[in-house]
Amino acid sequence: MFSLTVEYAFRAIVTLASRNGLAATAKDIATVTQSPPNYVSKVMQTLVEGKLVTARRGPNGGFQLARPPEQITLLDVVNAVDPIQRVRTCPLNLPEHSKKLCPLHQVLDDTLANIETSLAAHSIAQLMTQPPAAITPFQLTISAKKSRT
Repeated sequence: MFSLTVEYAFRAIVTLASRNGLAATAKDIATVTQSPPNYVSKVMQTLVEGKLVTARRGPNGGFQLARPPEQITLLDVVNAVDPIQRVRTCPLNLPEHSKKLCPLHQVLDDTLANIETSLAAHSIAQLMTQPPAAITPFQLTISAKKSRT
């Protein structure tokens, strides 16, 4: 249902949340999340543009969450990298559907609205405290050494 970009963004955000404010490089994040380093670099830049992550260069640099994990929802992450495309008009451009969606497309849009509501109801912090979070690769530790972007 969600793109690979969203999956990598979720992994990166949860990894940064587990760092308790310590910066991590894209390489660190890629290692912990078992994700391709080049892809992670692009995802991280998108998360910076979406104002969910900050980036700092230099010996103590790296990526950090832009706000506490309690204030970042799953929907925030999705919207930053690959927003859900709601059904606003008939995809077939049928004139008889110009004022109201047909039953099929209305059900599809209602489903997408429910997904948005569900994602908005869950913060990253909640994911960090619910089992089986303790066994996911997101909880692997990464070196606390000084990182560079």
